[in-house]
Amino acid sequence: MGRVLVIEDEPDLQELLRFNLQKEGHTVTVAGTGSDGLHELRRQPFDLVLLDLMLPDRDGLEVCRIVRGDESLSAMPIIMVTAKGEESDVVLGLGIGADDYVTKPFRVKELMARIRVRLSRHLDEERDAERRRIQIGDMTIDPVRHRVLIKDEAMPLTLTEFKLLHFLASHPGVVYGRYDLLDRIGDGESVVTDRTIDVHVRNLRKKLGGYEDLVETVRGVGYRFSELP
Repeated sequence: MGRVLVIEDEPDLQELLRFNLQKEGHTVTVAGTGSDGLHELRRQPFDLVLLDLMLPDRDGLEVCRIVRGDESLSAMPIIMVTAKGEESDVVLGLGIGADDYVTKPFRVKELMARIRVRLSRHLDEERDAERRRIQIGDMTIDPVRHRVLIKDEAMPLTLTEFKLLHFLASHPGVVYGRYDLLDRIGDGESVVTDRTIDVHVRNLRKKLGGYEDLVETVRGVGYRFSELP
């Protein structure tokens, strides 16, 4: 079960989708225009969007671009449901960021099955992301979006700084030598050496403000993340 937003301007189709989605146990919100759909997306969270392309105020492709450009919405599945069924239309829709593309007229049972698959994957990913997210006071380390928030303000960490922080915070109290850290955060592309680990730690501490003491130096060995009581 999930929260589904239907962006569709045809009243009969709105009611058909609403009825069948609710029968599946989903919570459904309907928007008749692209602007109303975007308003709903910014007003409340959804797990999936059914998006028509031919809307009265703005093209569904534009709506899809806006959603995919919004970091807070970019992971949400989008299924385009439209009468535009040419191969070029399908390729364009998927290329812009849709997860699936269904042409009208559609078979209701098939559409519901596709929705179940997309929702299941998305909700599994959300649960996995929640398990991997680390919360320390008002600091959030989010490995899915590769960002650190302190009091809801994003910290300007580099990718290496983020990987270093997330790895250490995932293993509190464990001491890692510089070469151990290189093995775990190196990607084979960027140049990171045992000496630059010290520089990354120093820069990371500066950016963490009041949380800088959590990254501890163990003299002669390496670094560890403080075990919180």
